[in-house]
Amino acid sequence: MKAIQHTAYGEISESIKFSEIEKPTINKDEVLIETFAASVNPLGIKVLKGKWKTKKNYTLPATMGYDVSGKIVAIGERVTGFKIGDDVYTYHDKQGAFAEYVAINQDNISLKPKNLNFEEAASLPLVSLTALQALKRGQLKSGDKILIHAGSGGVGSIAIQLAKAQGAYVYTTTSTKNVEWIKALGADRVIDYKTEDYRTIVKDADMVLDPLGDPYTKDAFKVIKEGGKVITLVGPPDEETAKNMDANQDDLKQKRRKITEQMELKSASYSLVLLKANAKQLDEITQLVEAQKVQPVIDKVFPLKDALNAILYVTKGRTKGKVVIKIK
Repeated sequence: MKAIQHTAYGEISESIKFSEIEKPTINKDEVLIETFAASVNPLGIKVLKGKWKTKKNYTLPATMGYDVSGKIVAIGERVTGFKIGDDVYTYHDKQGAFAEYVAINQDNISLKPKNLNFEEAASLPLVSLTALQALKRGQLKSGDKILIHAGSGGVGSIAIQLAKAQGAYVYTTTSTKNVEWIKALGADRVIDYKTEDYRTIVKDADMVLDPLGDPYTKDAFKVIKEGGKVITLVGPPDEETAKNMDANQDDLKQKRRKITEQMELKSASYSLVLLKANAKQLDEITQLVEAQKVQPVIDKVFPLKDALNAILYVTKGRTKGKVVIKIK
């Protein structure tokens, strides 16, 4: 079968190749999905640039891709709740979505929302699960005020919709050209970072969702209320998360030293969210999509033959929502 693989480190245009690889076999708890669409994520770009270079379980060549939608064509003998012919979508936490067939554990998949096509569905798993897990970590509730940075990005555009579905008041930041369509997603106050300083506008927020890192991580403490919450996707690990990381604990403690100081000043909480595959949460997303409370945000759809251009497009960092590769 055809697959898009990461074959080397260096110039991205020279690090990706179309390969012919064996069709995967499934174990008793897996389903085999015929892939119809997959999406490109900034996380995949980081992997190309060496984020996982030191991980023992990541070896080259490696089939790329985290998000996949398609049709089940085979099921393992212990699989329940799914059947051959079901349309599904999933976050593939081990990568491998950029291929004609993908084997996935049944615990990670969900039925595709009935009101979405395969390209729309493929745009959702990673960003929607990330956004949902971040809001759950921050225990967002109706009436809370939340600042969501990078509202035009994949995670931001979904987080806005999820926060509004929960009854929160949403501030978000974006560039001038994106202000109007971000308003259409439901944000209450869209801040044009090119002409406005969010730090003078947002006051006493209950929560900040930070997908950007410094200086936004540290500055989040300036706009939250006493006892507020800062949830980051890229900042230093909090103490609890650090304990589960295979890294020098003294180094991690030093990296979050200034964060710890800010936490103490505001009696605030701080968490780094590391995405985990979760079919039950993806089912929640499905229900919200089918209730038309959340909609996918797609920048462009590329055919499989233009997959490299899709990946290079995402490297520019200016996408509005998600970039999708149509496999079939």
